[in-house]
Order: sequence, then structure tokens, then C-alpha cells
Amino acid sequence: MTSIFRTAMGDAAFERLHPELQRRFSVGLASGELCVGRGVMDRIWHGRALVKPFLAIGGLRNILLPRTGRDVPFTIENVPYTDSYGRETVTFVRTFALPGGPRRFDATMVHSPERDCVLDYLGTHQHLASDLHMSAEPDGSLLIRSGEHRFREGPLDVRVPELIGGRAEVRESFDERTGRFRIKVRVDNRYVGPVFGYEGSFAAEYMDLRSRGVRAGLRPVREEVRA
Repeated sequence: MTSIFRTAMGDAAFERLHPELQRRFSVGLASGELCVGRGVMDRIWHGRALVKPFLAIGGLRNILLPRTGRDVPFTIENVPYTDSYGRETVTFVRTFALPGGPRRFDATMVHSPERDCVLDYLGTHQHLASDLHMSAEPDGSLLIRSGEHRFREGPLDVRVPELIGGRAEVRESFDERTGRFRIKVRVDNRYVGPVFGYEGSFAAEYMDLRSRGVRAGLRPVREEVRA
């Protein structure tokens, strides 16, 4: 039994990642570990003014970030668990300690054999689902690109059109000089250009899953079974 990320990438590609990235993305039920990263986002930015209403709406369900800032304390919690449908799931709950109060950007990830990728459920109610395609770069960093996005609510299950959808690109690397992970996230829309993003660094701490478990408030309020 391997992590959902190794399963999605395949052994050969996964083993091209820097060893520290291999460990971080091996977090899962098989490893028995969870990972908490703490650091600082050097910059959180937005695109043009017309994207701000969409960011504000998404912020109501912990999707996207409706605020900007510099030198923002940051925490990411990667905790594996079995969801209500028996699937191994890993949380990607990011908390940004912005002036005026913290903001969360929530995601939970599963491996989808049907879609042959990692499926990223966004927000507190998993209304949005995105295909994630992961690859190892020549320098050992991890590149994640989003694919198709779908919106699910009750019987509704529709593909998000490119007019309002975003294309995400995430780059994560390990800096041996500082002993910290570097991350850079950028979301663009085909028609309006840059939407939002952030970049910074963090240190990771690994803990025993059995003794720590999944803390209250980390799992989504609603879980979506459709892949």
C-alpha cells in the first residue's frame, strides 16, 4: 500500500523527487504519519479588480483567498484518514494568519482510478472537484497542474466552463541550504489572466497519526462521492 500521490505519479516519477519531497508526499495511512508545515508566505496576491468578487464568494467556503498580504504566517496540515466512502483521503488545509483574522484554504485529496489522477475536493463542502496532474521536474521539485474542474451540488454535476474556471499551477521544492520547503502557487483564468497566488517557505514536522489523529474541524462538513 503506497500513498495516493505515489500511486498517481507511478514509482519511477515519484522517485525522481527530492528525498524530502518523497517523504512529505508519502504521508498516508500506510506511513502512519501526518505532516504539519509552518512558515511564512512572502507574498499573497490578487489579479485585476474584477476577480475580487469571485474570491470573496469562494472565501465563504474556504476556497481561494479573498485577502492579500506580505510576510504572512502560514500553516499547512496534511493529515490522512478514511472518508465516509472508504477512500484514503489526505487533507491540505492551509491557514494564513492575515491581519484582521486567519483565513483558510481547504482541500481534501483522493486518488481517482477512474480519472487516473489525484482528485482535489475544494472547500468545506467539496462543491468543487479538480483533477490534479503531478510530475517530477529535473531538479527534483514537484509540479502540479490542474485539469478539468467540476461543480457538484445535490443532483447537479457540471463541468466548470473556462470562462469562469481557473488553471492552477503549484511548484514545491526543498531548499537544502535552509532545510525548508519552497512553494509557489499561481491560478490563472484563460480570459482575464492572473487570478491569485502565493509563495513562501515552510518547515515540516512529522507526527504519529495514531496518537494525534484528525483534529476537530479539519475534515470537510460535507463529503462528495462522485469522482
